[in-house]
Amino acid sequence: MSKKQVLTGKPAMKPDRIIAFRVISILFPFLLLFLVEIVLRTFHYGNDLSLFIEYPQDKSYLFLNPDASKRYFSNQKNATTGNVEPFKKKKEAGTLRFFVLGESTTIGYPYFHNGSFHRWLQYRLTHSYPDQKFEIVNISLTAVNSYTVAGFAKEVINYEPDAVLIYTGHNEYYGALGIGSTENIGGNRFLIKLILKLRDIKIVQLISSVYDKIINAGGSNNRDSDGTRMQRMVSEQKIPYQSDLYKRGVEQFHDNIDETLETFNDNHIPVLISNLVCNEKDLKPFISFPVDSARFPGFSLNYKRGLKAISDKAYGSAYNFLKAADKSYSENAACNYYLGKLSYAAKNFNIAKQYFSKAKDLDGLRFRAPEELNCILKKLISKYPNTHLVDTKSFFEAHSANKIIGDELILEHVHPDLLGYALMSDVFFNEIEKQKIIRTTGKIMRFDVLLKEMPITKIDSLTGIYKVANLKNSWPFTGKMRSDSFKIRSFEEKLAYELANRKISWLDVMDRSYNYYVENHDLINARKTVETLILEYPADGQYYLKSAMLSGEMKDEKSAVFNLKKAFSITPSFEIARYLFVIFLKLDKPAEAIPYLDYAIANNTSRFDLIPVKNSVVKITELEKAFSQDSTNKSAPLQIADLYYKMQNKEGAEKYAQKVLTLDPGNMDAKVIISELAKR
Repeated sequence: MSKKQVLTGKPAMKPDRIIAFRVISILFPFLLLFLVEIVLRTFHYGNDLSLFIEYPQDKSYLFLNPDASKRYFSNQKNATTGNVEPFKKKKEAGTLRFFVLGESTTIGYPYFHNGSFHRWLQYRLTHSYPDQKFEIVNISLTAVNSYTVAGFAKEVINYEPDAVLIYTGHNEYYGALGIGSTENIGGNRFLIKLILKLRDIKIVQLISSVYDKIINAGGSNNRDSDGTRMQRMVSEQKIPYQSDLYKRGVEQFHDNIDETLETFNDNHIPVLISNLVCNEKDLKPFISFPVDSARFPGFSLNYKRGLKAISDKAYGSAYNFLKAADKSYSENAACNYYLGKLSYAAKNFNIAKQYFSKAKDLDGLRFRAPEELNCILKKLISKYPNTHLVDTKSFFEAHSANKIIGDELILEHVHPDLLGYALMSDVFFNEIEKQKIIRTTGKIMRFDVLLKEMPITKIDSLTGIYKVANLKNSWPFTGKMRSDSFKIRSFEEKLAYELANRKISWLDVMDRSYNYYVENHDLINARKTVETLILEYPADGQYYLKSAMLSGEMKDEKSAVFNLKKAFSITPSFEIARYLFVIFLKLDKPAEAIPYLDYAIANNTSRFDLIPVKNSVVKITELEKAFSQDSTNKSAPLQIADLYYKMQNKEGAEKYAQKVLTLDPGNMDAKVIISELAKR
């Protein structure tokens, strides 16, 4: 008997039981946590952070999860939601599926909806390749950066993309998880990625929620609850050029984009990634750091003299003073900007461009991406054969005065105006064509036609202006433009103002504007409103049908046919088929009418016998072929004219009767047909 047994009077515990007890003691907390996790999941606590979820209106579709961004934000108040652009769970044969990744510019701020570049691209692609099915799904978000792009990329590969379009970089410092952001959770990349993984766990979400409530209860004046999201996201307002923080931001961008491109390359998915554009010419740096007078004694005096000379309009002297200041210290953002302005005014555009670019890079408030990020993109693209550069910057420069990007295309600091977004879509479109991602043939819509026909409503355009006015009246801008200074008089102005200030939903605005235009018989704007909705809901056949009906009233048969064919491809019906074969016969395109006649015959819900019509149409196609082989054959066009006449197709009958009279001016049968048509 052991000493312990003697003292206690109990037998000693066996070694294997001791080991088991210790193992259970160690595992028990984990088992408890596991059980809590199961309970939380059973009762659907917290957020599903999956990238895509089922579309409530149709379970066969998926769409961007409104909670997907919450993985990247510690403060859930700052989390953002993206577009609702459903796509098929099971990709249909022949469909081309493009995903679009990025930030606020990529989602189309301040216009959103049809103002965004991907909608311009969508409209042009669908009209250039009308028989090709496209799914263009924009999963961009505001207030995020390359961490979100890299994270989304890992999930996107599971949804069969034919190409991925990316525009990202301006939010690198202040977007979620950025080095200078209030949402920063450290600079260690491994730690950040681990935390992002842990946020899927319900217990972690529960702990975070409790922590947030404690913090909010203890400090009602928390700065994170004040100001615009733009202001709330900024922690480090001053990040000097080439400082440690600056370099960490550059490194973060490099590593995330490298990971993103590697992910797509390993899965053989083509990537079209754009370089970055911003306002260089017409935006003074937000923060220009003071210069140490002791170390650089010549700067301050010359700089002050330069500014005084500018105010006195002595531009030559101003340039000399500022040049002297720059010689003393060349890293002052404002000094470089003013030298750019003076060089531009003196028509020294190449020098001005260098100064503007340097001023942008030296700006201490990093809302504009430094040029170093464009250099990184260029290097990374050469590393991955499936990745292609979309050179938006060169394209914008080519369309800017003296090849320097300014207010002509950029609304404030980084967001393009409507022409800018159109140009952006053009560069992506050209790269898609160059890389032969679309393998069918089409009749390419010219860019000037796109500008003319793209359905951008006046309301959407005005809403963008009002939103930018609100933005420029808040930090870090200087209040140059106030939305409440606009004269809000017209129907469109009133709705746009309400929409910009979130007093009404976009869909309600479209509904009210459509009804208004129809009541006032403004068919052009009524149709434009419907076509705006088509781009928003491309899988809803009713909008195509409504647009086709309006086009019919406007005698625009080309547009009517386009939209009827789209409606038929989504929800085929006897009525749509009837509309189509009637229009095709009216346009003298009998071969194109036959498939819709066949459908109408097979699904006939009318009291009319369509088989004789089908027989006549087949006969017309045979006669047209014979006439094309022998243009002197008077019998063929006369028979066609007669068949069209019996079908009450006035346009077709008259067209072929005139052909007969051209060959035989005295032909009485043709004259009789024309005479009878005149009576109708």
